[in-house]
Amino acid sequence: QVHLVESGGGLVQAGAALRLSCAASGRPFNTYIMGWFRQGAGKEREFIAAINWSAVATSYAATSYADSVKGRFTISRDNVKNTAYLQMNSLKPEDTAVYYCAAKQFGSLAQSPIGYDFWGQGTQVTVSS
Repeated sequence: QVHLVESGGGLVQAGAALRLSCAASGRPFNTYIMGWFRQGAGKEREFIAAINWSAVATSYAATSYADSVKGRFTISRDNVKNTAYLQMNSLKPEDTAVYYCAAKQFGSLAQSPIGYDFWGQGTQVTVSS
């Protein structure tokens, strides 16, 4: 079992930056693929980014991004701190959503919520124009 808690959301103006954190507890964090998703009002849950598992001693791992955030958002992980991050730059009003982190132990970096076994409660990000 893995327990995930997101933080770092808030209200910002267009063009600003935010960094979301996802603190994990439970099984060894480094063995999990971590993903970030978002869900806007009245919309389906949307893939944002994913990062592969990696050895504890290194936080470098392969990543995948949705086209809508590529070049603006960066996913990373710190296996010592058991935390995944989503750095969001140049935010746009259309980025407004509840952001969720998720974890899965098997599979690929495919851009789908299918296969993710554990989810956080979400953190609201609101971008004003």
